[in-house]
Amino acid sequence: MRWRWRQKDSTILAKQLPAFKPTFAWLLQRPVCLLGFGFGTGLAPKAPGTFGTLPALPLAALCMALGVDGIWLALLCVPLFIAGIAICNRTEAALGVHDYGGIVWDEIVAMMLVLAFVPATWAWWLAAFVVFRFFDAVKPQPIRWFDERVSGGFGVMLDDIIAALMSVLLLKLLGYFF
Repeated sequence: MRWRWRQKDSTILAKQLPAFKPTFAWLLQRPVCLLGFGFGTGLAPKAPGTFGTLPALPLAALCMALGVDGIWLALLCVPLFIAGIAICNRTEAALGVHDYGGIVWDEIVAMMLVLAFVPATWAWWLAAFVVFRFFDAVKPQPIRWFDERVSGGFGVMLDDIIAALMSVLLLKLLGYFF
């Protein structure tokens, strides 16, 4: 197993990399991992979390076109979150690594949750995308606390849901003033 080192809060933390590079062919042989990697978007060589968030946009648009919007879309995120715990657990096990950056099911579910609470316009969806990506990438407290202490599929899912909730709060504040 290889290690990638990064500086964070004046301490050195190690993030494991898998012993192999996942490919789309590898994902096709493992349908749960295909979901975990956001239908392949998590394979992006740079910013997999950002690319992995993108499938939430057409998925939310499809749900809304079918009449599943607002609170119903938010409620749909509950079973997607629960399924995500198992999806992320199994994908981590297949990789042999905890919280690998290419596992993006959590980003998809969290972004759909944010979209449930903003108007369905391109401007609001763009703002929602940018704000969510900020909270997910920067991980301010309390997101960072949960990210560092809660492991497994639940931990992978939880920090993104907290980032989504913080995003919704900020977007609602912006909506109040603008």
